[in-house]
Amino acid sequence: MLRPMTRSLPDGPLTGLRVLDLSRVLAGPYCSQALADMGADVIKVEHPRGGDDTRRFGPPFVGGESTYFLSINRGKRSLALDFKHPEGRAVLLRLLDQADVLLENFRPGALERQDLGPAACLARNPRLIYCSVSAFGHAGLPAWSRQPGYDLMVQGLGGIPSLTGPPEAGPSKVGASIADVVSGMYATQGILLALIARQQTGRGQHVDVAMLDGQVSLLTYLASAWLNAGELPGRLGNRHLSVAPYSTFAAADGWLNLAVANDALWRTFTACIDRPDLTADARFATNPDRVRNVDALEAILAPLLATRNVAEWLTIFEQAGVPAGPVLGLDAVLAHPQLHARGMVVELPHPTLGTVRTPGPPIGLSDTPPRPRLAPPRLGEHTDAILGELGLDAAAIEALRAAGAIGGG
Repeated sequence: MLRPMTRSLPDGPLTGLRVLDLSRVLAGPYCSQALADMGADVIKVEHPRGGDDTRRFGPPFVGGESTYFLSINRGKRSLALDFKHPEGRAVLLRLLDQADVLLENFRPGALERQDLGPAACLARNPRLIYCSVSAFGHAGLPAWSRQPGYDLMVQGLGGIPSLTGPPEAGPSKVGASIADVVSGMYATQGILLALIARQQTGRGQHVDVAMLDGQVSLLTYLASAWLNAGELPGRLGNRHLSVAPYSTFAAADGWLNLAVANDALWRTFTACIDRPDLTADARFATNPDRVRNVDALEAILAPLLATRNVAEWLTIFEQAGVPAGPVLGLDAVLAHPQLHARGMVVELPHPTLGTVRTPGPPIGLSDTPPRPRLAPPRLGEHTDAILGELGLDAAAIEALRAAGAIGGG
């Protein structure tokens, strides 16, 4: 259980926190991995037959393991448990009594039908933080709350694809599973807020995170343009709705991102490209002028920027303080020296693969830094150890296994 923060925290700020993780696929596991990185003891409850669906997501696989699963499950202990089995349910309830957090991403109503919904679990353990992640949330219109949802459809409902891609093409989803990942981030934030509240009140609560809400929260100034000015943004490619030049340009050997975000930078930029005359052009005098005349502006800039290599332009712009950068492939990104210097590529020993590498925790804390400790687990890898911590002896554990309530071992 969470204890006062006056003691040593060897594994991070959540040392001593027990998380019972019933989630699977991406949104929930992304959240529980973040909690594990910060020191929480995360028990990943998986069905003995097959476990988390993402164990079978692929290719690619490496050594029989799904790289998808490996990406979001480090730091956890796997308990292979069928909690629909009467004896498995009894084990789950014993774990629930000791838990600080329960995380789940079943469709609303599914766990309530098993008497494992937030009301029942909080009645049993009033200090529990019960976090639900779903497509449309537990509150709101029942006809929507009970619907299933996956990242692609939630991105579409949240408006992101209507804003993504070139104007002449159709809508495009974001390459990464942003609806799932953002809801996992909000779930982490919600759990931490509820833990802070519990320190003041002594009570747990239900954290309700909807993937659709998360997508709408990302719209920021784009939503405001419609809500307050009646302007409906469309697909702009890599342009910005309210800033210019702010886009991607082809250099002689690759792609270059430019972010000339104010008039002072515009004057510096025009000097860098040996076109100070552009600052006297009434079409480009101020940022609003440049936004209104962005087609004419980019028609001038595109052939000019194509005359030099990316590295040459970056040297010029860096020396002048103009924000610019290359467009990197994942191989170059994951080899970037700054990311390695900040510990953003984590390597952990794995019992069958030797080592597993994943992107690391993105939050740095000076006194209690995150400490990724365990590789993504094999299905049921820690079943016997977790049940032993509950006081079950070897005979009792084997009896549960023979009854079909547990797997692993």
